[in-house]
Amino acid sequence: MSATASLRGRLEWVAHAWKAATQQHHRDLLPLLRPLLPEDGVAVDIGAHAGQFTKLFARLAPAGRVIAVEPSPYAQSILQRVVRLHRLRNVTVVAGGLSDRPGELVLATPIKRSGALGFGLASFAPSGRQGETRQDRVTVETLDGLAERMGFRRLDLIKCDVEGWEGHVLRGGKAALARFRPALLLEIVASSLARVGDTPDTLWSLLAPLGYAARRMPDSAPVEGFAGDADYLFVPLS
Repeated sequence: MSATASLRGRLEWVAHAWKAATQQHHRDLLPLLRPLLPEDGVAVDIGAHAGQFTKLFARLAPAGRVIAVEPSPYAQSILQRVVRLHRLRNVTVVAGGLSDRPGELVLATPIKRSGALGFGLASFAPSGRQGETRQDRVTVETLDGLAERMGFRRLDLIKCDVEGWEGHVLRGGKAALARFRPALLLEIVASSLARVGDTPDTLWSLLAPLGYAARRMPDSAPVEGFAGDADYLFVPLS
């Protein structure tokens, strides 16, 4: 790597870290999420990226616990810095990923034409993207395994944004979902799911038998099934 490229990379990291530390996205979701995550509640942020939802959850549950799961080493470096800068003592960062079985997977991160990492698009899906990618071997576990390893006694809220890997995460968390019945905030994009052989209907078929009802964000309108690419909130009926 040339000195110029190395310097550019460092400057880009500083810019990403500065934005992550100083900005707070998703504030508009606070009224919706507050009843779902009590002050002493437990949330798992799967695909925590640079920590925007992690910060939000930490604010909602100051006496609780937030588990931020992030497989990308680049994103982890920013997330860890954000957690330290904001003194989020109720946050634990898990450097790894979640899937339907424990093991190792390759995380592919697109490299932009500028040379910057598109770290918000990192995915375990087989590469269907054009262009160069950075590839990292990542340790993964299941949500069920994570819950057991960390001694969960409750689980109130899960946010999952993993670029099409959502079905694998849910399949690896059936026991935890059935036991704790957390609310679920899922990003559902049909084209991303298709890259791993899943469809939006796959997610409904996993959650409907557990008694979950869906609402399409951002207006929280109830839906019976997939209604286009969006974030969806799944809440247990009882």
